[in-house]
Amino acid sequence: MDIAGRKLFVKALNEEKVDTVFGYPGGMVTDLFDELYKQDKIKVVLPRHEQGLIFEAEGYAKASGKTGVVLVTSGPGATNIVTGLADAYYDNVPLVCFTGQVSCNLIGNDAFQEVDIVGMARSVTKYSITVKDRQSLGRIIKMAFHIARTGKPGPVLIDIPKDIQNKSGNPEYPEKVDIRGYKPNNSVHVGQLKKAYKLLKNAKKPLILAGGGVILSGAQNEFKSFVEKMNIPVATTIMAKGVLPTGHPLYIGNGGLHGKYAVNLAISECDVLFSIGTRFNDRITGDLSEFAPKAKIVHVDIDTASISRNVVVDVPIVSDAKRALVKLNEWAEKMDTEQWKKEIFEWEKEYPLEMKRDKGMTPQIIMEHINANFEDAIYVTDVGQHQMWATQYLDMDYKNKLITSGGLGTMGFGLPAAIGAKIAAPRREVVCITGDGGFQMNIQELATAVVQQSPVIICLFNNQYLGMVRQMQQLFYGKRYAATCLRRRVTCPKNCKGPNEKCPPYTPDFVRLAESYGIKGIRVENESEIDAAFEEAKSNKKMPTIIEFIIASDELVLPMVKPGKPVNDMIIN
Repeated sequence: MDIAGRKLFVKALNEEKVDTVFGYPGGMVTDLFDELYKQDKIKVVLPRHEQGLIFEAEGYAKASGKTGVVLVTSGPGATNIVTGLADAYYDNVPLVCFTGQVSCNLIGNDAFQEVDIVGMARSVTKYSITVKDRQSLGRIIKMAFHIARTGKPGPVLIDIPKDIQNKSGNPEYPEKVDIRGYKPNNSVHVGQLKKAYKLLKNAKKPLILAGGGVILSGAQNEFKSFVEKMNIPVATTIMAKGVLPTGHPLYIGNGGLHGKYAVNLAISECDVLFSIGTRFNDRITGDLSEFAPKAKIVHVDIDTASISRNVVVDVPIVSDAKRALVKLNEWAEKMDTEQWKKEIFEWEKEYPLEMKRDKGMTPQIIMEHINANFEDAIYVTDVGQHQMWATQYLDMDYKNKLITSGGLGTMGFGLPAAIGAKIAAPRREVVCITGDGGFQMNIQELATAVVQQSPVIICLFNNQYLGMVRQMQQLFYGKRYAATCLRRRVTCPKNCKGPNEKCPPYTPDFVRLAESYGIKGIRVENESEIDAAFEEAKSNKKMPTIIEFIIASDELVLPMVKPGKPVNDMIIN
C-alpha cells in the first residue's frame, strides 16, 4: 500500500536509527514536522536560529559519532544553514540536511520563499539534490546517509518540494544503495605503504604529523601503538589535538601558525615527514616553498584530491588512516631517535610555550584551572584567540574530547556546538570556551540550552575586542584598531590606540544577560576566584552557567608565524 512522502521521510529516519533532529519549522516543512509530531522515537530539538541549529547538529555528530540531521524550511531557512554546511564540509562532519521547497510546479517562478538552495550548496556539500520524483524519495534519502558517512565524511543536502512530501508512492525504504560513480576507497596500496615505511626506517630525523583524519577514522589506538613501536616524535594539527595524550613522551605539540617553537623547528629540520590525515592547509604550512625543506614527505589521506594539492609529496598513499595504521603496525620496529628527540627538547627549553605570569590572570592560568577541574570533559571552542589558547594549553588524554571549527574558522560555532554535544552526551561535562565576540554571534542559543536543560559550562574570555584581528592590527597595522573594539560607540574619538579611562562601559553586561535567561552568570577577575566559579557551575545540573573571565585586551597568542613566512620564522615574544 502506497504512503505519503512525509510518512516515508519519518520511516527513513527510523531505519537510519536517527534519534535526534535539529529542526526549525516553516511553511514548506510543516507536513514533515506534523509527521514527526505523531511519533515518539525521534526527538526534535527546536533552536532559536537555523545557523545555531546546524552548529548544534555538528556538535552532536562530533560528540556522538553519529550523523547529524537537520530539517529547515525553504528560502531563508535554507540559506541560514549554508555557513554550517561549509563548516561541516571543511571539517568532515557527517550531516544530512533536509530543506523544504515550494511545489515542483512553482520552482523557477520566484515563488514566496523559493531559492535554489541546491545550487548554492553544491560547492560545500558532498552531494546536493532536489527530489523531483516521489518514487525516488526513499533511494535518495538512503544515498544521503550513505554518502555523508562513508569515505571522507561530510554534509549532504536533500531539498524536498512540498508536493513530494504529500504525494503517495512506494512505501519501501531500501536496505542498501549502489551509487554509480561514488566508490570510496576501502583499501590501501601496500606497495606505496612499504615504500613510505622504508623511508621512515632510514630516517635520522623522522617526524610524524597527525591531522584530524586520524581521529575521524577512530584510529587513536592504532596510532599510539605505531608511534610507540617506532619511537618517533609526533606533532599535530589543532584538529588532531588529543590523538596522543598531551603528556605522552613522544608528543611534542601543535605545529603551524600558532604552533610551538620546537614543533615548527622540527618540521623545518626533519628529514622524513610522515603526515597522516591532514590536508596541509596554509595554517600548518606557512610559506609552501619553504615547508619541510629538508624532508621527504609521505602523505596518507582518504581524499585523493587532497594529496599533492598544496604540498607536493614524495610518497602519496590514498587510504583511510586506520586501515593504513593497522598495516603499518605489522611492520613497525623501534628506531633510534634519542639524539633527534634531545635536539627537539633543547628547542623546547630555549622557547617554552609559556605566558608571562606577572600580569595577573592570564589565559594560560585559566586553562590550567580548567585542566585541574575537569577530567572527562568535552571541550568545545569558538573561534579566535581563546581557540588557540585552548589548543596550546588544554591537557588532553583519551578521556577528553576537543570540538572546534578548524577549516572554516567560524565565529559563533562554540555555544551551539556545545549544546549539541551535551544533547549527544548528557552524562559528560561539556565546557564551552568562547570569546566575547563569537559568543554574541549565536547568543540566542542560550534559550535552547535552557529549554533543553543542557548544563553547558560557558567559559567566556572577555578582552573587549575581536582579539585575533586586534592582534594583527597591533603587530602589523600600527595599532590602528579598526572595527575591533567591542566597547566603541559613535561618541568615541576616531583614532584610538586602546583602552583608557574614558572608554564607555561594555555592552552587554554578561552577568545580567545570564540572569535574563534565568541562568547563573559569574564574573571572574582574579585567579583566586576561578575554582569556586567552576564548583558553582558544576552544581547547576539542569541549566547552563556563564563564567565571564576578564582578561587583558593586549594579550597575544604566541608564537606566531610571520605572514607569508616559513613556519620556522616566528614572533616569539
